Amino acid sequence: MPTMLHQHEYVPHQYELVGEETSNVPHAPFSITLKSADSAPFVFQFEAIRDNIFRATFTSTFHPIPPYPSAQRPETKLTKRLPIETAEGPQGRTKVVRTAVARASIEWSHSPVVRLYRHGATEPVYQDLAFRSYAVDGMGIAHYSSYNKDSLYVGLGEKAAPMNLGGRGFVVAASDTFGYDSYHTDPLYKHIPLLINATPSGCVGVFSTSHSRATWSVGSEIDGLWGKFKVYRQAYGGLEQYLIIGATLQDVVHSYATIVGFPLLVPRYMMGYIGGGMKYSMQDVPKAADAIVGFIDKCRENDIPISAFQMSSGYTVAETEPKTRNVFTWNRRRFPAPMDFANRCHKRGVRLLANIKPYVLSSHPQYYLLAKAGAFFKDPSTGSHAVARLWSAGGGESGEGSHIDFSSTAGFNWWYMNCRELKRIGIDAMWNDNNEFTIPNDEWECALEVVQVPTGERRRDIGYWGRAMHTELMAKSSHDACVKEAPEERPLVLTRSATPGTMRYASCSWGGDNVTSWEGMRGGNALALNAGISLLQCYGHDIGGFEGPQPTAEHLVRWIQLGVHSPRFAINCYKTSPDDNLVGEVIEPWMHPSATPLIRTAIKRRYELIPYLYSLSLKSHSEAIPPQRWTGWGFEVDLMVWSKEIMAGDTQYWLGDTLLVAGVYKPGKTSMDVYLPKSPDHDYDFGYLNTNEPFQHLVSGEWHNVVSTWQTSIPILARCGFAIPVGKSQPTTCHEDEREKFGMVMDDWRGVEIFPPPASLLVTDGRSMVSFEYYWVEDNGTSTDEDTNALLCHINVKYAVWQDGGTIGTSVVVVTSGDWEPPWVQNGVDIILPVGDTREIVSLTSDEGWRVTKGNDDAKGRKVWNVAVNLKSLDGDPGNAMSVDSGSG
Repeated sequence: MPTMLHQHEYVPHQYELVGEETSNVPHAPFSITLKSADSAPFVFQFEAIRDNIFRATFTSTFHPIPPYPSAQRPETKLTKRLPIETAEGPQGRTKVVRTAVARASIEWSHSPVVRLYRHGATEPVYQDLAFRSYAVDGMGIAHYSSYNKDSLYVGLGEKAAPMNLGGRGFVVAASDTFGYDSYHTDPLYKHIPLLINATPSGCVGVFSTSHSRATWSVGSEIDGLWGKFKVYRQAYGGLEQYLIIGATLQDVVHSYATIVGFPLLVPRYMMGYIGGGMKYSMQDVPKAADAIVGFIDKCRENDIPISAFQMSSGYTVAETEPKTRNVFTWNRRRFPAPMDFANRCHKRGVRLLANIKPYVLSSHPQYYLLAKAGAFFKDPSTGSHAVARLWSAGGGESGEGSHIDFSSTAGFNWWYMNCRELKRIGIDAMWNDNNEFTIPNDEWECALEVVQVPTGERRRDIGYWGRAMHTELMAKSSHDACVKEAPEERPLVLTRSATPGTMRYASCSWGGDNVTSWEGMRGGNALALNAGISLLQCYGHDIGGFEGPQPTAEHLVRWIQLGVHSPRFAINCYKTSPDDNLVGEVIEPWMHPSATPLIRTAIKRRYELIPYLYSLSLKSHSEAIPPQRWTGWGFEVDLMVWSKEIMAGDTQYWLGDTLLVAGVYKPGKTSMDVYLPKSPDHDYDFGYLNTNEPFQHLVSGEWHNVVSTWQTSIPILARCGFAIPVGKSQPTTCHEDEREKFGMVMDDWRGVEIFPPPASLLVTDGRSMVSFEYYWVEDNGTSTDEDTNALLCHINVKYAVWQDGGTIGTSVVVVTSGDWEPPWVQNGVDIILPVGDTREIVSLTSDEGWRVTKGNDDAKGRKVWNVAVNLKSLDGDPGNAMSVDSGSG
């Protein structure tokens, strides 16, 4: 690969201005175009797309724009249009483009150099490397820019810990990294060329749309002439890159979502416990179908709630030799009646995700039919379908077969029809696995029958079009099949690999085949934070480790305590061993009897948190705010968050606005140092409450050593003045017509855990009263994107604390946007005080109907008061309810 192993670098120069377009028409072009004096000239174009988004391209006849970009060029929308200026510079070769929030200078005395400034700033937040900015490198390109030392670099989808990517180099490609090291392995599973530099004074994101294999050196290279720099090297084609400016990470991530698409809605059941394990679907005695149902029943026997089960590919293993995995087939010895099996699971309240892999082994009953139909890649050296070695049976087992070419009509449609058949049988969601397309030869050819081919484009080689394109098309085929077969349901595709475009079709992902280790558990936090920044926002890990030794009781409890505080909570593994590389062992919540009560408590707490987690998921869909966030997210004014320890992102994180979560990452350790960031709103910074014993108040802006034995909890700190909505400690449904099919109770209770500051803090501040507001949103949990606004419900809790310390005033307003209202509304809301808080709850208003009733203390000894709900209908656009930030003030 030229840009990876060889270097044929040339920097075109002697550019001339050949086009300058500006207009007062809102969506007209607003750009400058330069052309080099080479015999095969290169064209550099720079455009203002939005007030804070710019598009740069660097192309030639032999280095065209990516033929299948992961995002289409957005429509130009600028708040106001200012004339392009000619600035002083060498030979007058500098242009300045201004928008409402930024300015960009483009200077081309040699090669083009772009500098970006936030409005009013004198120092750029981004600049290209002079004399080496845009280079040709064989069949690809290289783009050099300055490196901002000692700042935060994040993104790239999913990269090894620490979270800060600065000072390291990465391959932008996807690989099947079974048993990876969470601090060293690269690449991992995702192909997302988004890199964001965040600083206290502003942020800038750089996003390439190519699916071609690439690398990012983020200050990892140094040269006596050039110093430290960043360089993005792309193996094939020309450059299409978006530059995004923002005051904060939230600004950049939201703007990035306007280019590639906002995260999809996730069904509410995916917030629950997802069970799994290779062993269950691999069993002949007892039959795998009975083994899986038996696992679900054993969860019930142990009083452990469960919402979904991931069916590993053992259900596709052939009944006769060679016993390989044949996608979209059923082993009838293990699953004699698939539809009956699905019904048995559904009646127990459990949904099913089926593992499907995008390749076909030569022993597959339809292999030669698919080859004849043109469903596989073509090998130009043989003129026939391309053959590779593929994982076939157990650990280390392989066989010959072919990857499906999803750009072919035959391949795309065959996959689509088989996914529809799985839905008919009763499979609820598609689990797109092993979809990294680790194809060995760039010259294999794609059919290009289901994608738009640029006019005049003749190349078909997979290196040029990009392996990752097929990850995206696979997701589209799975997604479209779910929508077609069940148009009234919210589709769910779980994907292991991903591109920016993949997440337009897949709503969930995870960290792949991790390994059981304390270090791996810790490093997984950093992977999750970069995934969320890259819009993989319903994301988690295989709790306990997919590969490696079985976790000890302490380790499993610690990992579950951490995992229940993540967007996606699943326990799934394939513990290979010398004695059994086909079936392996599984992690079960009751595998350590002494720890089972602790695990039961943690998983039930997960279910209590579902209203909070689900509201965060809806916020992700509407605003691209990740549920799991870096400690400095929203706290950029606190300079301590820019320390090396906090930028590492591997020990603590935010779960939403309210909870700061810190794990414990060593055996025998009974406490953890946690940093509590200072709020940018100093008038409402009342510190934090420790939600676990000794339940003390802790001040912000300091490190605290929080006692956390594994028999109790990891550190969970709540921001004073905030709240979390909670539900029942078991799976619930909002749909009347689901109750019979899924056997779940109705979601007819809602609590709100509030975290009022101690009244003594008001005495110190000299205030007689302070009030807080907290917002969250709900819908019915399964509606499609088109219907969800009509079903959306917006809940506002207000509470006030007085200096006298005796009472807390509250009110709850529920605003509906359609005919649907949550089943719990008529029962009111239970306001739950922290442990040890004995203040009385009263109504904030004397109006009739604002009833407050003292309830019984809960199992934790917390005081509970029931508050009647004021129900209102939303006037105007129902989508407005989703745009309100949760928080206090």
